[in-house]
Amino acid sequence: MLRLDFLLRRLFTSLLVVAGVITLAFFVTRMLPSDPARTFAGMRARPEQVEIIRSRLGLDRPLPEQFLRYLSGLAQGDFGNSLVTKRSVSEDLGIFLPATLELILCGFGLALLIGIPAGLLAGASEQSAFDRLTGAAAVVATAAPVFALALLTQQIFFNQLQWLPLNGRLDAEISIGHPVTAISGFLLLDAALTGNWVAWRNGVAHLILPATVVAAYPLAIILRMTRNALVDALGQPHMAVARAKGLPSRTLLLRHALPNAILPVLTLAGLTFAYAITGSVFVEVLFRWPGIGKYMADAIVSKDFPPILAVTLVSTLAFVGVTFCVDLLTAALDPRVRQGR
Repeated sequence: MLRLDFLLRRLFTSLLVVAGVITLAFFVTRMLPSDPARTFAGMRARPEQVEIIRSRLGLDRPLPEQFLRYLSGLAQGDFGNSLVTKRSVSEDLGIFLPATLELILCGFGLALLIGIPAGLLAGASEQSAFDRLTGAAAVVATAAPVFALALLTQQIFFNQLQWLPLNGRLDAEISIGHPVTAISGFLLLDAALTGNWVAWRNGVAHLILPATVVAAYPLAIILRMTRNALVDALGQPHMAVARAKGLPSRTLLLRHALPNAILPVLTLAGLTFAYAITGSVFVEVLFRWPGIGKYMADAIVSKDFPPILAVTLVSTLAFVGVTFCVDLLTAALDPRVRQGR
């Protein structure tokens, strides 16, 4: 049973992190050598027009007052308007966020689907050829930069083999001939709900490469952690006693070793999922995936501060939320954690 003081302590820490990121991001963007009023008004605007825009946006106020106005807007769910497109940032997030979540969930699901079984098999056959092969592959996957993996997969599967599309979520002709009716913002889900199987198949083809690149690092980490945790569990003294009693290897693995090995794997899986949320920017840019990562990259190039702040906040909330849930799950499964040991 989780204690109230443990929950409050974790919640306070999470809120403190979010508040710190909001504060730091706001003041850093205000200190950059750029004029938001000029960006909003346009490069051809006259100086008096720029000053009118500056007053309308509240940029002529002291920084602390600007910060308080920003926090007031956040409390009402208002992230402001883009300085470049003039659109509501909240509406843009509603469009781009589902695309990012679809990519991350598919990539992370692939990492779990392959990483945990492969790790169990490698741990159960320690020092085998499969164990060495997966170990070497995991080292390569964790060491290789994301952009290198993205460019390599594009070169092989698009340029050389021509098996998979290069970028985007749908081919242009599919978007025109078989448009997907937006319901949830998740393209594959919406296509399935409306029976648009032509767009669904094309969407899956477009998702394979970026999802594979997103999955590479979490898969490697989960695989090796699962393998090491299982090896440690199998090496415990009580396992030697169980073997001496003649228990079958299958029973030892599934009933005794696996429950002890799964806790660190679950903890690490949650943390790698949080990493995937914040680390998908390169993937979205390289594959032109219309998610919040590409949205933020475009905003950085154009020095469009409201989208930068909004994506930073959303990413922080997602990261903190996942790690908070991981802490609660770990504490629920391991009494030593909630007791502060």
